[in-house]
Amino acid sequence: MKTLDLVATGVNAALYAVFGYLTYLGIFAPLIGVVRFWPSVIIPAVFAIIFGPLVGGLGAAIGIFISDMLIHGNALLSLVAGVPSNFVAFFLVGHIGRRQIGNRVVVASAMLGVLVGASSLWLYSIGRLDVATAGLFAAICILSALATLIISAVWPTRRSYGVASIVGLAVGSAMIGIGVWGFSKIFMLPSGETDLPFYASIFWFIWTYATEIPFLILLVPPIVKACYAAFPRFKPSADRRSS
Repeated sequence: MKTLDLVATGVNAALYAVFGYLTYLGIFAPLIGVVRFWPSVIIPAVFAIIFGPLVGGLGAAIGIFISDMLIHGNALLSLVAGVPSNFVAFFLVGHIGRRQIGNRVVVASAMLGVLVGASSLWLYSIGRLDVATAGLFAAICILSALATLIISAVWPTRRSYGVASIVGLAVGSAMIGIGVWGFSKIFMLPSGETDLPFYASIFWFIWTYATEIPFLILLVPPIVKACYAAFPRFKPSADRRSS
């Protein structure tokens, strides 16, 4: 890594940890209170787009570990779920978001977002979510997918941001859900639960995705645009690799 990348990774991690701690507002997943409300995801996403996937992923991994120590203090849980999921999610955001994306990829990513929303209806069907909560999660996911399609049609140069957000966050959210569920099978969670059923991982997956995707879809593109306007030298060259 270049010196600039190392500095950017450190700044990314520090901002992510500090703003994450300040903005989660004590809000946890309502069904099983372990996974937090986390709007600060826009920070590593912006760094991933501007400086590349490694800066985004490493900064997110370090930042989430610091914030986890401040909030629940369980280093093993953070290393099992929070650190790897954040690294992979924002590595993918940077990798995809800096590429040129075709229309078929945009449509496929939007369909993925809709499928995530549909999984909340499955939780309702087995009696684990009430109709209002399931409907809200599904609506957020579907509207975010539609927003990606609209942004792609109106501003073609920004289409990769939406695709990167959906794919990166979906993968990262799934890793969080499975990681925390797997951890509960062996150890006690900070909330006191152990040996949780598999549907808990689906809930954490949906909660993480649905509460974070609007911030990524709506806020990351204008922030990145403003950063490029202020620092033109950070803007990728016009001959970026095509997907």
